[in-house]
Amino acid sequence: MTKLFLTRHGQTEWNLEGRLQGHKDSNLTDVGEQQAKLLGERLKDIEIDVIISSSSGRAYRTAELICGDREIDILPNDNLKEINIGDWEGQLVVEVEEHSPDEHHNFWNLPHLYQPSGGETFQQLHTRVSNEIEKIITEHYGKNILVVTHGVVLKALISYFENKEIKDLWSGAFMHSTCLNIVEIDNKERRFLLQGDISHYSSDESI
Repeated sequence: MTKLFLTRHGQTEWNLEGRLQGHKDSNLTDVGEQQAKLLGERLKDIEIDVIISSSSGRAYRTAELICGDREIDILPNDNLKEINIGDWEGQLVVEVEEHSPDEHHNFWNLPHLYQPSGGETFQQLHTRVSNEIEKIITEHYGKNILVVTHGVVLKALISYFENKEIKDLWSGAFMHSTCLNIVEIDNKERRFLLQGDISHYSSDESI
């Protein structure tokens, strides 16, 4: 039995500002670091064999904080980076809404129709991350694998495991910072035990 523990990075400075990140990056806030530590505490009694993180700094730092003082390899992975949103990266959401209202609407409501300006479509992201997760499952079969990645990547992975169409990618649980998703894999069968769980927040009133 292989078990995937999938999570999103902690809150970042650009998250607070309402600025789009994609392949660009910003540092974790103090709250973001605490979110990661709380998830690490939640997972402390689970034997994690390997941690695979998006190579983006916000995800890798989250992985380090979840890991804490445990001796677990953290492997950076470019194919687990967030969706590339091209010209939008680094811009405020309100700016994008103003100059690209139709595509902004499609991004959040009609993902199958979204056409990026210099970035990836949702189908391209879906192909990238589904191919990569299958490589990870094959390479680390029978292990407990922690994957630290991004919100849209998590929705794409859930869509892949649940055989949903791209148009339905946003359905289901919201991917909060350091939310926990758990997938059990037994040969070709994939079963979710948790999706979007943030019960570890409850131990810290500042979150």
